[in-house]
Amino acid sequence: MSTEENPAAAPRSLAEALRGRDDVSLAALLRSRPDLITPVPTDLTQLATRAGTRASVVRALERLDRFTLQTAQALAIASEPATYDELLGLMAGDDGDPAVSAALPQALGTLREQALVWGGDDRLRLVRTARELLAPSPQHPSPTGLGPAVREAGAAISPGRVQEILATAGLPSTHDSVSALDALAGLFNDPERMSALLDQAPSESVEVLERLVWGPPYGQVTADPAPRLRWLLDRGLLLPTAPGTVVLPREVALRLRAGRAHRTTEPVPPPVEAAAAHRPQMVDATAAGQAYTALATVEELLKDWHEGGPGVLRAGGLSVRDLKRTAVALDVPEPVAAFWVELAYAAGLLASDGEADERYAATPAYDEWLERPAGERWARLATAWLAATRTPGLVGERDAKDRTLSALGPGLDRSSAPEVRHRVLALLAGLPEGAAADTGSLLARLRWERPPRADRTGGGTPSPYARRTPAQPAEQARGAAARAGGSGAPGYPADGAGAAGGDDDLRSRLARWTLAEAEMLGVTGRGALSSHGRALIGAPPAPRHADTRTEPAGPGDKLPVHHRQPPPPPALSPAEQATAAAAAARLLDPLLPEPLDHVLLQADLTAVAPGPLERPLADMLGVLADVESKGGATVYRFTPASVRRALDAGRSAADLHAFLAAHSRTPVPQPLAYLVDDVARRHGHLRVGAASSYVRCDDDAVLNEILADRRAAGLGLRRLAPTVLAARTDPAALLEGLRAMGFAPAAESAEGDVLIARADAYRTPPRTPPEPVPDGPPVPDDTLLAAAIRAVRAGDLASTAPRKPVGGSAGTAPGELPRTSAADTLAGLQAAVLTNDTLWIGYVNAEGGASQRVIAPIRVEGGFVTAYDHTADEVRTYPLHRITGVAELAE
Repeated sequence: MSTEENPAAAPRSLAEALRGRDDVSLAALLRSRPDLITPVPTDLTQLATRAGTRASVVRALERLDRFTLQTAQALAIASEPATYDELLGLMAGDDGDPAVSAALPQALGTLREQALVWGGDDRLRLVRTARELLAPSPQHPSPTGLGPAVREAGAAISPGRVQEILATAGLPSTHDSVSALDALAGLFNDPERMSALLDQAPSESVEVLERLVWGPPYGQVTADPAPRLRWLLDRGLLLPTAPGTVVLPREVALRLRAGRAHRTTEPVPPPVEAAAAHRPQMVDATAAGQAYTALATVEELLKDWHEGGPGVLRAGGLSVRDLKRTAVALDVPEPVAAFWVELAYAAGLLASDGEADERYAATPAYDEWLERPAGERWARLATAWLAATRTPGLVGERDAKDRTLSALGPGLDRSSAPEVRHRVLALLAGLPEGAAADTGSLLARLRWERPPRADRTGGGTPSPYARRTPAQPAEQARGAAARAGGSGAPGYPADGAGAAGGDDDLRSRLARWTLAEAEMLGVTGRGALSSHGRALIGAPPAPRHADTRTEPAGPGDKLPVHHRQPPPPPALSPAEQATAAAAAARLLDPLLPEPLDHVLLQADLTAVAPGPLERPLADMLGVLADVESKGGATVYRFTPASVRRALDAGRSAADLHAFLAAHSRTPVPQPLAYLVDDVARRHGHLRVGAASSYVRCDDDAVLNEILADRRAAGLGLRRLAPTVLAARTDPAALLEGLRAMGFAPAAESAEGDVLIARADAYRTPPRTPPEPVPDGPPVPDDTLLAAAIRAVRAGDLASTAPRKPVGGSAGTAPGELPRTSAADTLAGLQAAVLTNDTLWIGYVNAEGGASQRVIAPIRVEGGFVTAYDHTADEVRTYPLHRITGVAELAE
């Protein structure tokens, strides 16, 4: 039964409309607008009040798709309350539009679900705050391009002038301005009489109307308007709003638009087109190659920072110089280097050490990560990337205070980044298997799903054409209207809860960065989503072929069929994300190259690794040789310094010969064997210890040679004994100085034993990965929703249940706390214990917060009452002195 048939059933407020909802509908509201549940409202009246606050409404509007937002904009310029037929007319126009007719029920249902619209189809009401945000005004033109209604625009016109307009328009005079303006609006709303009036208009006057019809509707006139403008002003087709400013009334614009509120309605999301198609096997192979490169790059980055990486800037982050050095070391551009650094940081593999001279280094988690299989290591990187709010693409740009944003520094968090990444990958998952998306169509789809600020509401900076002079040349006016027309308008006022003005553009940039980063990380290959990338986001199997047909809507279709893409995969819980990451790792592992246990030694003191090496072999070879080039095959070069590095790590010459012979598919070249023996012969011939430091050697001729060398002047050496030199520098500097002079000294302990320099790297203390910055309150889970709805229902029962006074108390109307004396309060509670009755009480907590509660008293003793609290659904104890009064619930 409709509310028209049963007016008594029509809700009179949003709170009453919420009371008529079931628990499933309330859960859907709180799930779509989680800010309403933080904290849990005490009752449905408070929930309705919170749902109408400016910040909450702005947040809800920002998350509507384009067509649903257009529906809300149409309701904002409709009568209040509006009927469904009136709304349909504003959306579909006088001629109708089957696609709009099919999509409108779903859009209206979304607005109802999110408590932005309430009432039946015969009495639709947009919440007041949303109407204020979306309705047109001189300061904030409507995104529909429509101006104020005749009654609103003509309120400032003198009564005599209103009667003159009526007479010129051919309408009888009235006794007051209100009825006169209503008669004028009736003329403009009547298609036949309006057509007859426009048929009389000069062509120049019609041209002026055509310039203003799609908005902005405001223009300027001089004190002595031109005849074409005077004709319009005399008949109310243009109404003055301020000296020198006129507006096209809403009713006139709608007649000229054939009833449409928007120039173009978009009931169907634009399809994501495929730019290219590849074999799925090729996509997976390409993505796997990129995944392997990603793992190698992160390892190389952190290996380069083994001894402690670059210092931390005073303001936090990596300096420009250090980022350039990192880019050179990784052989990538600086923006790409920033991405890899931020990725390692997001995955918890990199952090600052927290020391006085703070530096970046790998964390202990990096060593654990290295021991995992390759697929699991990649899954950890990819999962961290998906959830990270830090945005490497912003590195090098300026913040609001004109400070440069640095890698690993503050100011890089953008809370919308995870949602954009997930959505981009979900849209790729909707394409046929192996298809790469056309970037333009993908961005258009994202803009439809989350319209830019210019499409949402008319606020903030006015359009440059908002005060266009109607008398300007027609070509210029038409060009201005084309640029400012449609539903384009500036954004929300500055005090809204939306993002900053640049975030509309940032969303498109985030999408572009996502496509590039997904390719570098190996989530996609050749622009298409890989099988392991699909598993990572929990997407269903890919369709085998595209379906881009446009079919008429059938009786059971809510929307016309247009490019049938599967719905986006639901958001994954942490446990589901871990399961998806494990599945992605299992799919990726067989695609990665098997690690090799051998290299190819060459006579030019190089070794070629024809593929990835097993971890122990790669670690040892990284100590014994330097990487000369990378690619499909990695080339290592043996040098005296690299061999000495292996000897410093505790290896002997025999160990190195055995290692090379065991892991080379070619014979060990003679020059390499000679190099190892020559460096080993001289290694440890000199001993360096702490005196501040000293050098000792059994061959005093070597010490004489050191003292005679000019390069030793800075070391502050002096002879203590024939075989001992003392130095002013510390042991580490002395070691480096002697090595620079061509010697191969070894460090020794205080006991005279040779110190072995392990290849183990410097690590930070245990660190946790950076927490993503949330984009508003998190979506509550089912358990929290159920508990919150029970509490709201119970609180609403307490505030709305009929009650009767106790002991002559007054002031027990709904919404007011009961007030009784201390004696009456105690008597009422004691009587309820004996009779097992339920009472309504007012309670003030320790912070001074007042609330209403429905309780069933169990016992009263010692100045406290213990009762089952129906509002909280638990047994609680309340001090009697904090109870303002009691009242019985009516029968």
